[in-house]
Amino acid sequence: MKAQELREKTPDQLREQLAALKKESFNLRFQQATGQLENTARMRTVKRDTARVLTILTQQAVSEE
Repeated sequence: MKAQELREKTPDQLREQLAALKKESFNLRFQQATGQLENTARMRTVKRDTARVLTILTQQAVSEE
């Protein structure tokens, strides 16, 4: 997911995206704990996407002030 794509979304859409990413992260951690995780690189990309969404939400909040 590109940062530019995220900047075009509204804060509500970003919050929905963040919730989905956190849910996916939980599921991936659960799969890893049970030994069912096949694509370990997906954990890294989800974590980075989560950080991108949080960063852009923060930037938007600061720019509104």
